[in-house]
Amino acid sequence: MNVTTSLKVRLPVLVLVLEVVTLALFAAFVTYDDNANAKLQNNETNPMENSLYRDYPYFADVQVMIFVGFGCLLAFFRFYGFSGMVFNFLTATFAIQWAILIQGFFQFYYDGKIHLGVINLLNAEFACAVVLISFGAVIGKTSPVQLLVMALLEIPFFSVTEWAVLKYIRINDAGGSILIHLFACYFGLGVTFVLYRPSLNKGHAKEITSYQSDILCVLGTLFLWVFWPSFNSALTLKGDDQHRAILHTFIGLSSSTMTAFALSAVFNKRGKLTMADIQNVTLAGGVTVGASVDMMISPAAAYSLGIMGCTACFFGYRYLTPFLAQRMRIQDQCGIHNLHGLTGLISSTAGICAILLANEETYGPSMYQIFSHRAPPVGDPKLEELQKLIPGLKPGLGRTAQEQALYQVAAIFSTIAASTIGGLLTGLVINLPFMASPSDEGCFDDEVFFDMPSDFDIEEALKAPIRNDEKEQINSMNSKV
Repeated sequence: MNVTTSLKVRLPVLVLVLEVVTLALFAAFVTYDDNANAKLQNNETNPMENSLYRDYPYFADVQVMIFVGFGCLLAFFRFYGFSGMVFNFLTATFAIQWAILIQGFFQFYYDGKIHLGVINLLNAEFACAVVLISFGAVIGKTSPVQLLVMALLEIPFFSVTEWAVLKYIRINDAGGSILIHLFACYFGLGVTFVLYRPSLNKGHAKEITSYQSDILCVLGTLFLWVFWPSFNSALTLKGDDQHRAILHTFIGLSSSTMTAFALSAVFNKRGKLTMADIQNVTLAGGVTVGASVDMMISPAAAYSLGIMGCTACFFGYRYLTPFLAQRMRIQDQCGIHNLHGLTGLISSTAGICAILLANEETYGPSMYQIFSHRAPPVGDPKLEELQKLIPGLKPGLGRTAQEQALYQVAAIFSTIAASTIGGLLTGLVINLPFMASPSDEGCFDDEVFFDMPSDFDIEEALKAPIRNDEKEQINSMNSKV
């Protein structure tokens, strides 16, 4: 047993502390919301109008993405399958319960309590997705202790940023391109910058995939692909907005998938398909439509965004990831900057364009529901006219399209700055010597943290002749998340 990586004391003590703190906070501050409180039900209450039936299908879909999609996707290394799936399971479980509390204080706290319903769980899963995306940058070179501490710190950083952007800057970001994808990407890059390991730039013998691990990984891709429309549409306005979000996400994913296959064959030296491209680049369209997913951008625009996102992601994986590792000390193990950073920036830019082009001729009076901050303020005669057409329309800030676009830009830079600073600080914390970090030799190796079955013989596997395509995998950075 290696004392420096032993979990015998570190993990149980950390888990005990986290559970005691979580239990105390749940006991002191968490209660049921109106839809889950039996005391508020009576003979005038229609059970079928309970928010459970509106929110649970989306919660269930995102749950599959978090635990099955991400779990399988992160099991792509040949000798790191246990760690990829199980560390994802552990980290996600803690991140969700921690996000219920931290987000609860910002979004669901009143009368001295956090009011808990399925919508809280759904929001917490989005926060969890942020942590798991960041995890992709440091996979293979971190311990479960480090990952739990990363989640412990990232959730508050994310929750504060989300609250500040939505409350004070006030933006449109239905699919989370800014607040989820950009935040997660640059937080993860900040962490991996601090955890830089020079020896890994020369390649690692265990940083390879296998036939079985690639199949498991592409299964994760399929789960994410199938449920991504739910991810992008879960928090949009019900009705036509949500309808468009589902349509645009599917169209964007479809076009990015087709493009990924074409690019993979064209740029492969032997004219064959590369599994890394199928596992990763096919998902780019789901991100690039995110910021404008509920807007009237047209199906053709969604298709184009899928192609643009896929192309940027593909070439980012091919050229930018090695550049970041060699020149900027950023070892992005899964290429999250390609799938979440570059595509997030494209999506945010597309969202700004859609905001600038939005007008009543295209949207009708519902424009002031979708772009709620452009709705007339209290006291404006136009607000009363609109409320006759759209009952329940809330007063806005009276922003022009140009003003709202500038606020979107401010949100992008604010989010990137906050996430980068948070990532750097978190990296400093989890780089402390007692965090059970594996050695350079122990990276990408399940044996460091797991009792392995008898048929797991890493020495014999490494002695086997390496094919040319496996050599290419060792010499280039894999890009999966």
